[in-house]
Amino acid sequence: MSLSTPAYALPDRPSRSLRTLRASGGARVGTVILVVVGICAMAPHLLAPFDPAEQRLLARFTPPLTRAADGTLAVLGTDQLGRDILSRLIYGARTSSLIGFLAVLLAGFTGTALGLLAGVRGGASDHTVMRLADMQLAFPFILLAITVIGILGPSIRNLILVVGLSNWAAYARVVRAETLAVRERPYVEAARSLGLPVPRIVLRHILPNVSASLMVVATFGIAGAILTEAGLSFLGLGVPVAIPSWGGMLAEGRQYVDTRYWLALFPGAALFMTVMAINLVGDTLRDTLDPYLYSRRSLEQL
Repeated sequence: MSLSTPAYALPDRPSRSLRTLRASGGARVGTVILVVVGICAMAPHLLAPFDPAEQRLLARFTPPLTRAADGTLAVLGTDQLGRDILSRLIYGARTSSLIGFLAVLLAGFTGTALGLLAGVRGGASDHTVMRLADMQLAFPFILLAITVIGILGPSIRNLILVVGLSNWAAYARVVRAETLAVRERPYVEAARSLGLPVPRIVLRHILPNVSASLMVVATFGIAGAILTEAGLSFLGLGVPVAIPSWGGMLAEGRQYVDTRYWLALFPGAALFMTVMAINLVGDTLRDTLDPYLYSRRSLEQL
């Protein structure tokens, strides 16, 4: 063994992340599910057997794996208007993924900027940002959704705005806590003593060191945003009825749940599997990106 490579040396973060993802059975299953959902979201027109908005009244309420009156095979059945459930699920994946990613992007950007401001500047800036975060966490989400959707109307853009603005506080609190710890480390003190401008210190030394925790929060935030979109669409506050969404499909199928089970079963299963897959991958990322947890596990294996 070379003296220049001690026995306790740890692999770099990208390689250990891939190794942990391959070693975790849950992460592998979650990754496969997310890949399928991602393909459906990116190319629904290539996968969907029918137009999701096409109404075929002769084929209404066709059970799964049976042929409708017009001779077409309904793999997952049809709804009360004869629309194909499978096609609507595939197009609904695009709606849920788009809202989840963009809402997290909006919340993450806003929360990260305010968290860095609070952690770096401190004083009045820190107090103001944290009080705003407390107010945001205490404000009823459903009241915010009703207000924004009632004024601006239901649309994907407004739903992203509601979900994003209601979740920035979590990112701000995490980034502030990490920044308070990182700014006291020797390399940040050295950069500050050299007279480097604050923006450069933040971008070069502080932000990269808080990105691991930020990535974990964002991963679970996507799952929460997808569930939030489904809940708002179920209540009629989400995307317009003409746009396929898993929450909207659940809302339409609730009145037939005791007689036409497939109307609510399949969109509910799609939501469950997608959110579960995100949580499985998020758990693995948390374990991988936490240097203390990974170091302890690695040293125990030596």
